[in-house]
Amino acid sequence: MKAPKIIAREAEMAELKRCYESDRSELVIVYGRRRVGKTFLVDTFFEKKYDFSFVGGFKLTKAKQLRRFAKALKKAAGLKIQPKLSSWEEAFDALEEYIESLPEDKRKVIFIDEMPWIDTPQSEFVEAFESFWNSWGSRRSDIVLIASGSASSWMVDKFVENIGGLHARITNNIYIRPFNLKETEEYLQSRGFRWSRYQILQLYQIMGGVPFYLSLLDPKQTLLANVDRLFFRRNAELKTEFDELFNAVFNKVDKYLEVVALLNSNHNGLTYSEIKKGSSLDGERLTTVLKNLERCDFIISFQQFGNKSRGTLYRLVDFYTLFYYKFVNAIDSKDEEWWTHNYNSHSVESWQGYAFELICLTHLPQIRKSLGISGISTSASSWRYVPGKNEPGRKAQIDLLIARGDHIINLCEMKFSVGPFVIKKSYAEDVRERKQLFKQVEKTSDGLDITFVTTFGVADGVNKDVVDSEVVAEDLFR
Repeated sequence: MKAPKIIAREAEMAELKRCYESDRSELVIVYGRRRVGKTFLVDTFFEKKYDFSFVGGFKLTKAKQLRRFAKALKKAAGLKIQPKLSSWEEAFDALEEYIESLPEDKRKVIFIDEMPWIDTPQSEFVEAFESFWNSWGSRRSDIVLIASGSASSWMVDKFVENIGGLHARITNNIYIRPFNLKETEEYLQSRGFRWSRYQILQLYQIMGGVPFYLSLLDPKQTLLANVDRLFFRRNAELKTEFDELFNAVFNKVDKYLEVVALLNSNHNGLTYSEIKKGSSLDGERLTTVLKNLERCDFIISFQQFGNKSRGTLYRLVDFYTLFYYKFVNAIDSKDEEWWTHNYNSHSVESWQGYAFELICLTHLPQIRKSLGISGISTSASSWRYVPGKNEPGRKAQIDLLIARGDHIINLCEMKFSVGPFVIKKSYAEDVRERKQLFKQVEKTSDGLDITFVTTFGVADGVNKDVVDSEVVAEDLFR
């Protein structure tokens, strides 16, 4: 099968091609957050030419799911009468019978999408699927079964890290991430956009690199007009996405939204103990919620520099969610061009600065490459200092440190601006003070390099001498 052209998924397409052309049966897991393009990837590669395909229905009962499965089987097999199925064991028995009727000399492709939605309470779907694959599918050499789902936590628990009947049965798992800046640029160019990288950076702050959101943009409209249309107009498509996004991915969604809202209110990040203190969750429940949110790319975690006992810092990094909380949900306005009218406000400017920091944190490979340290072992972390009694200095935080194998630590300052960033005297003094405080508190003998990551570089001036190295927005598009 010839792989068609698709933006930014070359490695994933190559894996699908390898599985299709192998000489054994393949059970391939494709997962990632909602709207990231999992179904599109599989449909595009296989040109929707499946021997059997089925999509689970959101919040449907077991009986309704089975009726839909039977309908799909009737269509695929060309049956005159739709089979009556009362269990998933019967459903997979019927699927076996149909697949066995197909020519022996051809590869059979089965695509089951939104698997987590099929696994309703007491459905015994997973058990039936395990039996189907272990006793039949894996013993053949002509099956390619693609299992996909937006609830990444479910996909990982039930398949990738399964210690039961499917343990070691998965032949390939493909995790689909949102586009990075470069991939977003390629996607937009393929659709006729001629936006500058500065505009793409602004767009990324709003919706990240989620392909479905990007597909809603109109190249005939300005960036501001697109944002108004998608978020602020009456019945705007992305105004209602928030509830659907989390409800489709998580069970007991209120617990997840509680943590998400808490992290949204604390942009510097929170430790496990701080989240526990600020929420109604604790113990295993909180650990599960954090793990699942990170699996779905809603949050990231960073160790605090030099001392694991200080606790991992968790930060909300889903750009759509952050934009929704800050502007869409928080603003009670009937102005359908709110973004156009308020884009130059201090509130938007402040938010852009924070969103740019998150872009930097999610583009660490590009930063390392720009600094020329891709070939050196590195570890990224954050640093937070709260002085105790009789301890030096004042409260301080550095959001990104890159500790290098050559005994140099990059202390990163990330700043978004509409032109070259001007360092004021007071800010330069603050940077020097934090550098000295870090060295004093951590008692490190490593060299300390002050790295500025900015949109257009640091402006020349008397205070630029605080800068040891620079990364600009262009570098983040590598």
